[in-house]
Amino acid sequence: MRVLLDECLPRKLKREFVNCAVSTVAEMGWAGKKNGELMKAAHGHFDAFVTADQNLQYQQNLAYADVRVVVLVAINNRIETLAPLMPLVIEALQSIAAGQVVEIKAKTD
Repeated sequence: MRVLLDECLPRKLKREFVNCAVSTVAEMGWAGKKNGELMKAAHGHFDAFVTADQNLQYQQNLAYADVRVVVLVAINNRIETLAPLMPLVIEALQSIAAGQVVEIKAKTD
């Protein structure tokens, strides 16, 4: 699976994706693009988009997008916080279809 990692997430998170080809927005030269532009640029290049932008699903009509979207919901975007969520992210990527959005929430104490 080809995964695009949003620029709001740590690059080190790439290591946590097993059996996926992961690129970051910055590596693709797309840093600074708005969400709509990013979804168009990803069209045909990626199967999934992983972000922490909780507004994405409300700002964009993703029903017609050809990528799966996983939104990470946590108190911060540090690798230490997000890495434990990765097994759930991988599972979600395998179970949702293009155009679908799923939120993966970190446990709060």
